[in-house]
Amino acid sequence: MKKTVQDIMQMIEVNDIKMIDFKMVDINGQFRHVTIPAKHFSEETMRSGIGFDASNYGYAVVEKSDMVFIPEPDSAVIDPFCEIPTLSMTGNAMIIDNPENRPLAQYPRNIVLAAEQYMKDTGIADTMLILPEFEFYLFDQVGWEVRPDSIGMQIDVDQAIWNSGSESRGCVVPRQKGYHVAKPFDASYECRSEMCLLLEEMGIPIKYHHPEVGAAGQFEIEPQLGQMSKMADATMMIKYIIHNTAMKYGKTATFMPKPVMGEAGNGMHVHMLLLKDGEPVFSDDNGYSHLSKTAHYFMGGLLRHIASLCAITNPSTNSFKRLVPGFEAPVTVGYATSNRSAVIRIPAYAKSPKLRRFELRNPDATCNPYFCYAALLMAGLDGVKNQIDPHESGWGPYDMNLYTLSDEEKAKLQGLPTSLDQALDALEADHDYLTAGGVFPEQLLKNFIAAKRAECREMAAIPHPAEFDRYYNL
Repeated sequence: MKKTVQDIMQMIEVNDIKMIDFKMVDINGQFRHVTIPAKHFSEETMRSGIGFDASNYGYAVVEKSDMVFIPEPDSAVIDPFCEIPTLSMTGNAMIIDNPENRPLAQYPRNIVLAAEQYMKDTGIADTMLILPEFEFYLFDQVGWEVRPDSIGMQIDVDQAIWNSGSESRGCVVPRQKGYHVAKPFDASYECRSEMCLLLEEMGIPIKYHHPEVGAAGQFEIEPQLGQMSKMADATMMIKYIIHNTAMKYGKTATFMPKPVMGEAGNGMHVHMLLLKDGEPVFSDDNGYSHLSKTAHYFMGGLLRHIASLCAITNPSTNSFKRLVPGFEAPVTVGYATSNRSAVIRIPAYAKSPKLRRFELRNPDATCNPYFCYAALLMAGLDGVKNQIDPHESGWGPYDMNLYTLSDEEKAKLQGLPTSLDQALDALEADHDYLTAGGVFPEQLLKNFIAAKRAECREMAAIPHPAEFDRYYNL
């Protein structure tokens, strides 16, 4: 049952709420917020919203930047990290028009809702369920500086291999051997358990949490399958909870794709499936890995557009330091069952017809989740509409370890982009599937590409400490 304004007012009274916090999302997928005293909150607030300047969020041009944020009642939760009792809400951005407001097409939450509506309009399905896996590192210390006279970073994790010579550090986990280690090696267990309990309290069901492969403090929290638009909201809250709970325990969390040299990177694998009238669209007992033709066409759309998708699913220069061979990250455009070296993996354990699905393994959590999930849906739907068969297109199934192929065999395979610049080139050349039905506005993609191009230029101009190691004495 949807919450009403009266439900919100009751939450405020029962919990002695003093402040109302409105969380908005910028073009990079980060929360920004505005807070008002609870005594000034009313039904009019929910109807008229809170004004803000969208140009500072990366969306609108300055001349047309005045927008209004409309809170979503169902998103109301008590923020566990505020000492003063605070109710938090997300919502949608609207353009101020007379006599009515209309959705800001560039706002991330509106895009994911538009993608869901486009899916329904095609008749292919009416629901997309997704399950993102959140990999992250917990560091005990971190610091960095980028100055003309000093460029560098330092991290420390008590149980990392570089602390093996210190008697005071306790148990040390060997490099790349962190997967599912138990106490006393799993020193952040209580921290992660609290993260999961907080998420459950916020209505985000959690499947499990565990240590990941990276021994220098890498972990994973996995929610349960959820509707795409709701999971986009949940993704923002999951990252918020992880960051803030880590700070409470004296640690710092990062979703940076490759923060530690020589250790596994942080991905955000996305499992996905479609339903129509409550029935699975992707299931077929006679299909490869029990997947239907529609599922294969959907995979075909993802693989056809994977290079341009990478600009949205992996939108940082650091993303492509994770997408390299040797660390269970995908580098090959293809699909297979139970094969982590292909960009699309079909989990063999998903045997129930209603759970048959596949996962896309290249995304990472530096993405804007609203853009990411909407783009995946649009690429998949394009594959279904155009009947893009991944097998006939030469993308598999690859039921072998792609990392161990000979150089001659690898040369025959199509690879993912190796840099953000390459991915942006692909997005400029291939984005009609995103703008179909007006889901992704052309101007948003231009703004996004321009901002990311600027990032690439800036990063390319900064000397790297490893360059001193390699070139200083030449």
